[in-house]
Amino acid sequence: MTFFGGYDPERRRHAGLSRRALGAVAVLLLLTAMPMQAQSFRQGLSAYQRQDYATASRIFIPLAERGNAPAQTYLGFLFETGRGVPLNYTEAAMWYRRAAEQGDSRAQYSLGLLYDRGQGVPRDIVEASKWLNLSTAAAPPPVREARVRVRDAVTTKMTRGEIAQARLRALEWAPSREH
Repeated sequence: MTFFGGYDPERRRHAGLSRRALGAVAVLLLLTAMPMQAQSFRQGLSAYQRQDYATASRIFIPLAERGNAPAQTYLGFLFETGRGVPLNYTEAAMWYRRAAEQGDSRAQYSLGLLYDRGQGVPRDIVEASKWLNLSTAAAPPPVREARVRVRDAVTTKMTRGEIAQARLRALEWAPSREH
């Protein structure tokens, strides 16, 4: 029965159920896609470990474009070393930066080294020190000591003012997630 110019409570109830059913289907699709994305990263990592860098890069690129920080870091390394992709320091720096901004300490370390050497980015000892400071602070114990040595070696090239500026930049930095 239709009320008030076309309002049908029965149809309205079914439409609400349809929207909820559609929402449930959308949630299920998202949930099933998430493990697939994680599986894809594992597949990329497996290809990388087998030294099948071309396959690894093909897997990492779409993940990295969607904001996956570990994939961005591995992709940065592939571009930095020219494995599976053309050697391109600028591209490496871009991928490292995207992962570093999300808090990936390996990417922060690698980006710091690129700034120290001026590869793919302008040489900037303060920016290098900032990223190396952040990387060292977040490093797991097995690699922390090595990162401390590298960070300290870079620091020896700096003035007191540059050291203070790098520390301030590191203190002001906060991770941000990609959308």
